Amino acid sequence: MMQLKKGVQVKIISGKDKGKTGEILEIDRKLKKVKIKAINMIKKHLKPTKENKGGIISKENFIHQSNVRNIDIKSKEKKTTNKK
Repeated sequence: MMQLKKGVQVKIISGKDKGKTGEILEIDRKLKKVKIKAINMIKKHLKPTKENKGGIISKENFIHQSNVRNIDIKSKEKKTTNKK
């Protein structure tokens, strides 16, 4: 089982954003999905209210955690030091 936490750097391994990296913003453990910064962007139509103007905004959507791989900085450093 992969350790996913808020703020951890991950890489997308499948889907339309394959190969991109980003930081985890939110985790839904019940549905096994994560929301990653600037990944899986969708357009959302907002109705005007007293507080906000409304219109079309872009926001991140959830992606299944099986499509995500941890980028462990510590393990990369260990690998580079072993080669020397």
